Amino acid sequence: MKLGFLVDLALCMGCKGCEVSCKVENEVPLSMWRLRVKYVDVGTFPETKRTFTPLRCNHCENAPCERICPVSALHYLENGIVNVDKERCIGCAGCVMACPYGAIYIDPETNTADKCTYCAHRVAGGMMPACVVACPVEANIFGDLDDPTSNISRYIMEHQGNVKVRKPEKNTHPKHFYTSGGEVNLNPLASKREEGYNLFNNITHLKHVGGH
Repeated sequence: MKLGFLVDLALCMGCKGCEVSCKVENEVPLSMWRLRVKYVDVGTFPETKRTFTPLRCNHCENAPCERICPVSALHYLENGIVNVDKERCIGCAGCVMACPYGAIYIDPETNTADKCTYCAHRVAGGMMPACVVACPVEANIFGDLDDPTSNISRYIMEHQGNVKVRKPEKNTHPKHFYTSGGEVNLNPLASKREEGYNLFNNITHLKHVGGH
């Protein structure tokens, strides 16, 4: 068994239901996230569009975080999930720096590493990850990549040529896929702010501070 995740970006409507359910299910501290939905606006007014991209741990087959951890707190489960053992973690933050996706954080309450684990505790009980259950449009697809009859495997087959991963050049072999998305969804450098279209178009500067 090799568990994987796929997001159909054509369905995602940016409701953040997945993000909220993840924080509740895993008791993620304020200002931290295991899963977040990125907004990117494309175009110039009035021809504009807002895109949504859920970002979480990619559970890479060649995970830099797992290799760098000096105490094996980051480790593989038999189903392919990259899990975190908080009892072993020493809070060195090596995994945070090694992850090319910014998916790991140090929990300010426990001073240990934390990230998306595909809700491994729920999966062990035969349930789906919280974010999958919460999605009202079923944009989050989770299942066994080794099973050709699983929903995720069929989805990948049906969308051949349109299945992408984040930062493929890193050769981490992510097990988190996206369909129906463009470069602007997965590549931070693909979006740009058009000249003259800023949050404050007329930016001024103080000529002096204090006094007269």
